[in-house]
Amino acid sequence: MMSFRCYRLEVFALVTVGIIGLLFLLQSNSDKLLLKKARQISVARTFGPSPAQSAAPTTQQSILTCHENASVTNISGFASLPDHIKDFLRYKHCRDFPQLLDAPNKCGGAEGSSGVFLLLAIKSSPGNYERREIIRKTWGEERSYQGVHIRRLFLSGTVRDARQAWKMDRLLRLEAAEYGDVLQWAFHDSFFNLTLKQVLFYRWMESHCPGVRFVLNGDDDVFTNTDNIVHYLLGMRGTNDGHKHLYVGQFIANVGPVREKWSKYYVPEQVTASNRYPPYCAGGGILMSGFTSRTIYKESLGIELLPIDDVYLGMCLEKAGLAPASHMGIRTVGVSVPSARLESFDPCYYKELLLVHRFVPYEILLMWRAIHEPDLRCGKKLEVYQSL
Repeated sequence: MMSFRCYRLEVFALVTVGIIGLLFLLQSNSDKLLLKKARQISVARTFGPSPAQSAAPTTQQSILTCHENASVTNISGFASLPDHIKDFLRYKHCRDFPQLLDAPNKCGGAEGSSGVFLLLAIKSSPGNYERREIIRKTWGEERSYQGVHIRRLFLSGTVRDARQAWKMDRLLRLEAAEYGDVLQWAFHDSFFNLTLKQVLFYRWMESHCPGVRFVLNGDDDVFTNTDNIVHYLLGMRGTNDGHKHLYVGQFIANVGPVREKWSKYYVPEQVTASNRYPPYCAGGGILMSGFTSRTIYKESLGIELLPIDDVYLGMCLEKAGLAPASHMGIRTVGVSVPSARLESFDPCYYKELLLVHRFVPYEILLMWRAIHEPDLRCGKKLEVYQSL
C-alpha cells in the first residue's frame, strides 16, 4: 500500500512539474514574441505608435497606425540623408496618436478654463524626472498669486527603446497619479518630433482648456520667474486680458535653414526648399495669449510639419498675419555679465527677468530660493516686465 501511494505521489509530482515547465516555456516564448514585435515597431516607425503602448494603460483605446509615405524615396538625394531626416519625411503627415496620459480636469473643464490665468506647458522627455520634480517645487508650483491661478503641465512622448520604454512609461504614470500634470502621447520623444508635440498640445488645449488667458510654453531646463510673468501680464489688463494677440520671447529674424549636416538643426532642401525662415521666437521659452495659441492651432491644420518647432510656430503666425515680438526679460541664450570678473550666478541678474535658458536642476532650486530671500539687496533694478 505504501509503495502504491509513493508511486501516485511521484507521478503527481512529475505531472505538476511538467505543467509548470510547459507554462513557463509558453510565457517565455510569448514574451520573446512581444519584445520582437515591439522592436520591429520601434525600428519601423519613428513617428508611429510606440512600443511603450503595450505597457501603458490604453483601456478601450484604439491604437492608430500611421503608415509611412513610401513615395519619399523617389525624392532626389533621399538615399544620402541622415536616418532621422528620412524618418521625418516618411512620417511627417502623421498627426494622430493615442494619448497615453491625460489631465482632462487641469483647467476645470472647458467651461471653467477661463479661470486659469497662466498655464505652464513644459516640454519634457520621459527620462527628465529630476527636472520635473525641481520645477514642481519651484517656479512651476501650482498656486494662486496676486489673485490669479497658475497651472502646470508636462508634455511628453515615449522612449524609442522597448526595454527603456516600459520603465519610463511606468515612471510617468506614477507622476501623473501623484500630480495630475502629465500629458503623454504614443510617439517617440525626439528633437525632430518637438513640432508634433506642440501641435498635439494645442489640439488638447482646444478641447480641454480653450478659455485659458495666457500660456508659457518652454523647455524643462529653463529658469522662470513666474512672479514677474504674472506682474507683466497683469500690467496689460485693459489692453490685453488674453483675448488679443501676444507672442513674446527671444526674437529671431533674417535667418534660414541650416544646411550643414553636422548641425543638430540641419534641415536639407528635401525638407524645405525655402532659404528663409519667418520671424520667430526661440523655443526655449515663449509667452503667448490664449488667443494666439488658439490661432496657431487653427493655422497649423493647413501647414505641413517642419522639424524645427519654434520656426514652425513662426510659420503659423505669419500665415495668420501676426508677428512675434521681443521681450528683454526672456533670455534663451543665457545672461551676459558686464565683466568676466563678476559672478554670473548672481540672483541680482535674475530677480527682474522672466525666463533664462538653460539651468541644471540644482541651479533652478538655488536661484528660486535666492531671488525670494527677503534680505536680497541689488544695486540696480531693471524694469524688464513693464508693458511693451
